[in-house]
Amino acid sequence: MSQLHKRFTDIQIKEILQRFLNHEIERSYVQEILKIGKTRLFALLKSFRDNPETFSVQYERQGKPRSIAPEIEKNIFKELTIEKKLILNKDVPLDSYNYSYIRKRLETEHGQNVSLPAIIRRAKEKGFYLTKPKRTAHDREVLTQYAGELIQHDASIHLFAPAAEQK
Repeated sequence: MSQLHKRFTDIQIKEILQRFLNHEIERSYVQEILKIGKTRLFALLKSFRDNPETFSVQYERQGKPRSIAPEIEKNIFKELTIEKKLILNKDVPLDSYNYSYIRKRLETEHGQNVSLPAIIRRAKEKGFYLTKPKRTAHDREVLTQYAGELIQHDASIHLFAPAAEQK
């Protein structure tokens, strides 16, 4: 179903509404012609009654849909660059971007609210997107010698806190 302003001209709608107000046609018939509900019909009637001379259903969008301010774009790429430095650092155990973290940083650090799909879309456009790595099959290697044995692994070769600069 298309928009009302695309199906009818203002003159046609004014004529239908005026005929309804003059009790020449019934409400259900007006709704059927215009393909609108009762609430929308009475909203149009109110607008028509308030100012019949300037009544119009035509409109233009105020801004572009799906647009983000340039300063928000700049901050998205700044945060993606920081994340990329961490991914490229072999001592840090990261292999993908954390877009939710970037979204949270934009919200807390810059006071900018951006949707997650918008961040991911821009990351893909600018090359800040990593495909998911191919998962290896589990080899089912038994690491214990007895059933129920618990082995604690304390050793790690990763740098878990990049700001610490040492393992």
